[in-house]
Amino acid sequence: MKCYYLYLLFLLLVGGIPALDAKGSDNVFNGDNPAVRYIGRTWVAHDGSVAFDWVGTYFETRFTGGHVSIKVSEAGESYYNVFVDDRLHRVVKISGTDTLVNLVSGIDKSLHRLRVQKRTEGEFGRTTVHQFLLSDSGYLKEEPVKRSRHIEFIGNSLTCGYGVEGKDRNEPFLLETENCNMAFAAMVARYFNADYTLIAHSGRGVVRNYGDSVRVSEVTMKDRMLNTFDEDFTIKWNFTDYHPDLVVVNLGSNDFSTEPHPYKSEFVKGYTQLVMQLRKYYGDIPIICVYPVAMQAPVFEYYQAVIDELNDSNVFLLRLDKNLYNRTTDMGAAWHPGYSAHKKMAMWLIPYIATVMGWDLTDEPVV
Repeated sequence: MKCYYLYLLFLLLVGGIPALDAKGSDNVFNGDNPAVRYIGRTWVAHDGSVAFDWVGTYFETRFTGGHVSIKVSEAGESYYNVFVDDRLHRVVKISGTDTLVNLVSGIDKSLHRLRVQKRTEGEFGRTTVHQFLLSDSGYLKEEPVKRSRHIEFIGNSLTCGYGVEGKDRNEPFLLETENCNMAFAAMVARYFNADYTLIAHSGRGVVRNYGDSVRVSEVTMKDRMLNTFDEDFTIKWNFTDYHPDLVVVNLGSNDFSTEPHPYKSEFVKGYTQLVMQLRKYYGDIPIICVYPVAMQAPVFEYYQAVIDELNDSNVFLLRLDKNLYNRTTDMGAAWHPGYSAHKKMAMWLIPYIATVMGWDLTDEPVV
C-alpha cells in the first residue's frame, strides 16, 4: 500500500494525473452556453470557449445556486466588475492559463442576475472564457428581456476610463484605477438603458497617436476599429453580430496633444475615412463626432471641414465646452478626468443624443 501511494505522488509531481476541482459536484457549462449573452466583439472557438479583449466587453445571464466561478485563460492581466442584481458584488483580477476564478459567492441560492464587465483595455490582456461552474443545484438561465438600444463608442483613454478611479491628477496610472464603467460612455448607455460597445484604446488618434514622432502614424483607431481584437490585426470583425443604433466618436485629443501635429488635409482625410467605414458597415445610422474638451481653437475648423466634406445629414458635430470640468478637482490619475468630470461629459452628451435619436429624457440620475 505504501508503494501505491508513493506511485500516486510520483504521478502528481510529473503531471500524470490532472488536478481535480475541489468542488467536483459543480454543474459545468461551456463559455458559449446560449443562456449567456455577450455584448461586444467576441471570438468563439470550436470547443465553446469565448475570447475577447476590447475594454467594456460584458456578458449577462441569470443563475441559481448561490455560487458562480469561471475557468478562464488570460494573455496578460485584466480586471472585471462583477454585478449581481445590478449591484457591484466584487472586482476580480484575472491572469494565467486555465485559472478558476470565483465571481459570485456568499449569497442565497435563488435566481439572480449576473453581469461581468471587462473594465481594462485590450493592450493589457485578452480573456478566454472556457467554462462556467455552478454549485450542484445551480443552473444558468437566459435573461428574458433584452435592451432595445445599442450605442457604439469609438474613442481613446477617455472612453476607456483611464485613471478614472485615481484621487489626484499627479498619481501615476495603475491598471487598478482604469474602470470604463465610471466613464462617460457607460454612463450615457446606462441612462438610455442601452447596450454598448467600446472600441477604444488609450493614446490612439484619428491619424496620429500620442507622442509619435511623425504627423501621420502607421496604425490609428481608424485601422484598429476594424479588428475583432484590439491587439490582433489578423482577425477582422465581421460587422454582422450586432448593429448599433448610434455611433459616438470621441477622438482627436491624441492627434494634437504633442508636436508634430497633422496637417488639416491629413486629419480631414483620416476622419472622413473613419466615418465612411462606419457608413459601409452600419448604413445610414446617426454618427455623432465629439470635439473634445480643451482642444486648441484652430483645430475646430478641421472638424467642421470633415462635416463639410462628408455632406451627410446624419453626421453631427458636438463641441464640448472647454471649461466643462475643473482641471484640478475633477481629475483622476495621470492628468485624466475623474468620475465627476466624466459625469459632466455624460450630462453634456445626453440631451444632444436625445434630440438626435428622438429618445425621451427621463428623471433617472446620471451615474
